[in-house]
Amino acid sequence: MENTESNIKSLIEKISSLKSEIQKIIVGQDSVIEEMLIALMAGGHCLVEGVPGLAKTLMVRTMSQALDLSFRRIQFTPDLMPSDIVGTEILEEDHTTGKRFFKFNKGPLFGNIILADEINRTPPKTQAALLEAMQEFEVTYAGQTYALDRPFFILATQNPIEQAGTYPLPEAQLDRFLLYIKIGYPSAAEETRILSSTTGANKPKVNPVVGAEEITELQRLTLQVSISEDLVAFTSELIRATRPDTTTSPYIKEWVRWGAGPRAGQALILTSKARALLKGRYAVTLEDLQTMAYPVLRHRILMNFKAEAENVTADHATEELLNSISRPKNSM
Repeated sequence: MENTESNIKSLIEKISSLKSEIQKIIVGQDSVIEEMLIALMAGGHCLVEGVPGLAKTLMVRTMSQALDLSFRRIQFTPDLMPSDIVGTEILEEDHTTGKRFFKFNKGPLFGNIILADEINRTPPKTQAALLEAMQEFEVTYAGQTYALDRPFFILATQNPIEQAGTYPLPEAQLDRFLLYIKIGYPSAAEETRILSSTTGANKPKVNPVVGAEEITELQRLTLQVSISEDLVAFTSELIRATRPDTTTSPYIKEWVRWGAGPRAGQALILTSKARALLKGRYAVTLEDLQTMAYPVLRHRILMNFKAEAENVTADHATEELLNSISRPKNSM
């Protein structure tokens, strides 16, 4: 697709239409929907956390209906094995020759949008099976490598309050998620709308508005959004300031055990570019970086035991740094 200004505007309008289709079903949660779309445009994956009943699964399923892409749902359970998601070889027979051979039977990971529901309910062996798929967009079985369909987008959900019998994600796998999105309770007005709209006979229909080619083009356009050297330097300063051994912030030294790695800076710039494009701009602003810093750093800053006891979170650390680091001279 040619990157003319009219084509770019048309693509951005389709993303707005996509958001509108999702909002036919999902009441409120505007920032959550926006962050999911940003991750999709940036070519990354999301970890979505919220207590039961906040429509995490429904939100992902509705997004898949508004996208003209293949959708797979994997319910993660304690007995789920890697081959259950990647696929396995089965023995077949050629009826003309009588010869037997092994054929790879693709698992549910071979789709465009993958809902990994309650990912923290499955053991580390199966969680690790996602790593190659998330990072390399391919899987390996019996020495053979199989490319996954593109675009490839994993949305994993987890429940933060019911921890009995769960397997918390290790930091290495958490870092593979571009964004860590938290879903909160709806407002009083939103909850009233939810009760009214979900208990009647009329169910709105979600129509597919964006296809694979358009998503791929949007991901290409996202990479082309410009960012000034001052904002890149600001990003680097912010990421380095999260590390207790390199920071000058007493707050970080007191509350943080480990800071974010370089992948956090890459994620922050990519998602800020996607947010700028979503807003109809072709250059990143300081506001983009400040907004995306929270879901980017939420799972990459490891708080110490004292912070956990005092309920000091990674979001608090991010807020402190954004308030203390000097603004770039040419910030918009």
